[in-house]
Amino acid sequence: MGYRVTGPEPLSRLCVKHLRGADRVVVAFPSVDTAWVLLVGRHDDDPGRNLYDALYELAGVAPRLDERRTKPPCCADGVPPLADADLVDDLVAKARALGKARRRS
Repeated sequence: MGYRVTGPEPLSRLCVKHLRGADRVVVAFPSVDTAWVLLVGRHDDDPGRNLYDALYELAGVAPRLDERRTKPPCCADGVPPLADADLVDDLVAKARALGKARRRS
């Protein structure tokens, strides 16, 4: 993966990988050998359609505008930041619901 998301929990347990152009993927790791893709989308300036806006909604947190976002490595020493399985299940369920809601609008 590319880097960990900065911010409060659970953001710091999630990793992002640049795909092509402005496309990104957000992944959570409930174990070292399992990854769940939570979101795939564009990182752009379109409010409500930006991947990071969806991520903050999904995680139930708002970024602090005065906080500098950094991009720490995702997998220090080859080990991803592990997220509790219950947290991952909750994020996956919210991501599915968010996807359905956005498709309806």
